Amino acid sequence: MGASRARKKKKHRIIIFTIEILLLLVVLAGLFVWSKYQKLDRQPDMIGTQDIINEDMNQSVQEVLKGYTNIALFGLDNRSNGSFEAGNSDVIMIASINNDTKEVRLVSVFRDTFLNVGSDGTNNFRKANYAYNKGGAEEAVRMLNRNLDLDIQDYVVVDFQAVTEAIDLLGGVEVEIDAAEAKWMDFYINETALVTGHEAHSITQPGTYTLDGVQATSYCRIRYTAGDDFKRAQRQREVIAKMVEKAKNADLFTINKIIDSVLDDISTNFTAGEMISLASQLMNYELADTTGFPFHLTTANLGGSKGSVVIPCDLVTNVTDLHKYLFNDFNYTPSNTVTSFSQAVIQETGKGADDAETTGVEADHYTKGSQNTDTGTDTDSDTAVSDTATQ
Repeated sequence: MGASRARKKKKHRIIIFTIEILLLLVVLAGLFVWSKYQKLDRQPDMIGTQDIINEDMNQSVQEVLKGYTNIALFGLDNRSNGSFEAGNSDVIMIASINNDTKEVRLVSVFRDTFLNVGSDGTNNFRKANYAYNKGGAEEAVRMLNRNLDLDIQDYVVVDFQAVTEAIDLLGGVEVEIDAAEAKWMDFYINETALVTGHEAHSITQPGTYTLDGVQATSYCRIRYTAGDDFKRAQRQREVIAKMVEKAKNADLFTINKIIDSVLDDISTNFTAGEMISLASQLMNYELADTTGFPFHLTTANLGGSKGSVVIPCDLVTNVTDLHKYLFNDFNYTPSNTVTSFSQAVIQETGKGADDAETTGVEADHYTKGSQNTDTGTDTDSDTAVSDTATQ
């Protein structure tokens, strides 16, 4: 009888001890995440949902969107001020996560896409990346939601430094560089190295390379080859896909080093809890596919402050295909907001669905337009958002 009681007491002590250990681990994990979170340039949550999402969005569309987590990703050229508040968002992407399958689809919105960047109910059709320059990440998210019937409420902004350091810590990414790209690599490598403070390692010949951070960032910035900005967006998604695969196979020590190194160069409105939730599913995420938007397009120089733009032909058709691509929603009905924007684009540019020069989801291979493969200069006159030879 006494031995039985002793065993029960011992078992009880073991259970209590185990619970205490688990609680300690939870506390330590929380403190670890919180210590990392303090390094972020954490931005406040965006103003009410109604202000950033189309109020007239079809109810069935809203129900479909509830099955996905949509995040805006911005790559910022903030060399002039080092700030995340404004700058040229040369990378505009939408990462859409299927909450059930954890499948991720990545869409580049071509930065010169002619969209409504006006706020407070006003219309102001210009290049998509003007929105960030005008009002930071919140304005850029509003632009994406209004024009594309989306419900994005969270965003992540990175600069050259963050991308360069993350790739170095992952051990580089393997990329095949063609002759046209090799021609421009050193130009961008030297400038990126100067901006980031990292060493420059020259690449002048085509071939397959394991690119370091400076080289990979430079590869993502090449614009003056066949395919112009469409091809640049494809390069960006290629590098991101390779980074994701390497991160999924990296050990905890490497991941911790990346977090410590790049958090100072990231701005987001994610809460600590949201970040923990996303991070906990990292190994389950699968990057299923990537593409560029718009799918059906043409280009034109509209002159003045609008400059050379990418015109969706037409916006309703492109947004409909976007919802099919991201959400498998073949019953999508555009909101009156998107329909009115589509009509306004046609009116301002004179270009509609019949003017599309590229059809299908691989608009990245589009090779016409305002490319300049010789001088490295950009004829874009929209100075708030234009590339220069040093980009």
